[in-house]
Amino acid sequence: MNRSRHAPAVTSLPQSPQDEATGRVRRYVLTMVIRMACFALTIFVTPYGWYTWVFAIATAVLPYIAVVFANAISPTASPAPESASQELPTTASTPPAEPSDARTITIHETPRGESTHDVKPDDDRANRTKNQDDGSGEA
Repeated sequence: MNRSRHAPAVTSLPQSPQDEATGRVRRYVLTMVIRMACFALTIFVTPYGWYTWVFAIATAVLPYIAVVFANAISPTASPAPESASQELPTTASTPPAEPSDARTITIHETPRGESTHDVKPDDDRANRTKNQDDGSGEA
């Protein structure tokens, strides 16, 4: 069996289970600390008023909220994997356009054994190279 496994891109990896669990515990502890503070404020803040009822309700509701948040799965836990390799589209069926500028270099892929040096006679660089090879120096 020839299995091709591609490594996913780093940006598409989900959060590690250990980091996710640590984040859940932190949220739970923070919510329960707020609950203890509300409980203390319910008992020790005098004179009692409407705010005492707010602290008492928070003391009763926050354990439920803490458990729900601790058990909730992060929405970024399983993103769609991205491809680690990007492929360029091939245009083998259509011939490449000739460059309009003499300074533009186009690289063409040719089968083995064929010549890859195509020199145009009107190309200034080719003429200069030929003149230097002749030794005549005339243009």
